[in-house]
Amino acid sequence: MAAVENRDFDYGLPVPQIPSVPLNNGGEIPQVGFGVFLVPDDETRQAVSDALEVGYRHIDTAMLYKNETAVGQAIADSGLAREDLFVTTKCWNSDHGHDSALAAFEASMERLGLDYLDLYLIHWPAPALDKYVDTWRAFEKLYADERVRAIGVSNFQPAHLQRLLDEAEVVPAINQIELHPWLPQADLRDFHAEHGIATEAWSPIARGGDHLRDETLVAIADKHDVSAAQVILRWHLDLGNVVIPKSVNRDRMASNLDLFDLILDDDDRLQIAKLESGMRIGPHPDEFSE
Repeated sequence: MAAVENRDFDYGLPVPQIPSVPLNNGGEIPQVGFGVFLVPDDETRQAVSDALEVGYRHIDTAMLYKNETAVGQAIADSGLAREDLFVTTKCWNSDHGHDSALAAFEASMERLGLDYLDLYLIHWPAPALDKYVDTWRAFEKLYADERVRAIGVSNFQPAHLQRLLDEAEVVPAINQIELHPWLPQADLRDFHAEHGIATEAWSPIARGGDHLRDETLVAIADKHDVSAAQVILRWHLDLGNVVIPKSVNRDRMASNLDLFDLILDDDDRLQIAKLESGMRIGPHPDEFSE
């Protein structure tokens, strides 16, 4: 594993004041976080260290990403107080079930090197396995035992959420879902709002590349003298979504935090709304149980 560059972290530099989104248990989550999906393990420690130095305080990983250890090392390297950080990881499909989920949590905590977790998510409902309610009951135990500050889910559809509401005790604090201008998920966001569940977007700028060269987004970006990625991320913030953009480029990390002076107008939002196409990057949650 590559070592982090040996340098002193200068946390005396101005750090963006990132707003927080309230959670239904009285806690809160920084609205902009740093995601490490598809960041190679040998690049994760440096990437997270850079993210923390430019101002991120919310880090999102998962067992599946196979970089929890590097995330934990970067957190330890930073010297930041634990209470100043918000760390999320996730339970994978192969660990569905009460006892399996508890064991998976302990393994993740050992890799991260943390005493408690801010947010633990069921990564996918995997409905064909029919175990996510049992998994959620394990999450409720972790929450009751104060091992986790908040518990939530990822990629859950309304039917999956409704089953938890009907059969379990704790309402998920958050649902992390694929969400971007091409898949705005209005109905699911409405369900979240009705039940006090925060919405978090993975792949908030889709896959970048051609999506960021979309002529509509480029025109809006040029109008405001910002990047297309900043336009999309500002659109998310205006909707109230939590976002976890990923980059291993330090300059883009900083750019993805430079959102709070950008104001989109009604015409901008109207043009962005026209991008909706139903396009998914990932599988449909009703069909994915691998």
